[in-house]
Amino acid sequence: MLADLNPLEPVTAVPLFTFHLGSWPVVVSNHAVVVGVATAILLVCIPLAARSRRLVPRGLQNLIESVCVFLRDQMARPLLGPQTDRYVGFLWTAFFFILTLNLVAMVPTEKIISLATGRRSHLGGPATANIWITGALAVVSFVMTHVYGIRQYGLIGYLAHLAPPAPRWLLPLIYPLELVGIFVRPFTLAIRLFANIVAGHMVLGTILGLVFIFKNLGVATVSVAACVALSFLELLVAFIQAYIFTFLSALYIASSVSAEH
Repeated sequence: MLADLNPLEPVTAVPLFTFHLGSWPVVVSNHAVVVGVATAILLVCIPLAARSRRLVPRGLQNLIESVCVFLRDQMARPLLGPQTDRYVGFLWTAFFFILTLNLVAMVPTEKIISLATGRRSHLGGPATANIWITGALAVVSFVMTHVYGIRQYGLIGYLAHLAPPAPRWLLPLIYPLELVGIFVRPFTLAIRLFANIVAGHMVLGTILGLVFIFKNLGVATVSVAACVALSFLELLVAFIQAYIFTFLSALYIASSVSAEH
């Protein structure tokens, strides 16, 4: 019973099918499918919201515009200043993509399909609870940060700006420390997002599993009520983690393209 109610099961990547690209086998997991679904949702919803030309936005357009304006004016502009509009497109993309992944993960598709078909399904799950996916997102942020910096100053000028102004005798100490800090950044982005999503789904799975372990009406009532409350907390965490990833990406970009940072 404990094996069947493993709290790690909801966050585990499960291979669904395999296809070949030439002689290379490609394994598609449930998390890869979720990434594809999130991408499809954004490719449909964002153009629909942007297509409207209403002077006063309504519905989906109003929602998307409100979020975009908030991210641009309240988060990015204080960091990037007059260069905000140049880089805000990447920040918008990162925020909406991570948020969509987090929200899609809250829909228990695997449980719904299992109940409907009577067969166990793994089609779903939190893609941002996969360290490889959060790591890939962090690598994209890392690469874009330095691409923007090199475009701004050139390779030599960018490397010269990595260390802050300091006496020459301190540079052999400061420069390696700055390099270490730069390469630590993607790990902090990946692990922070991964750990928060994993923790939330594990707690939900553990509390809900108490229903099947004790098989008591009182325990079931408390467990379900706790899961509902925690689901609202998870909804908040989905937005917060998307915002934190985007905010840190904006901070890192600002440190690369603004010499005063």
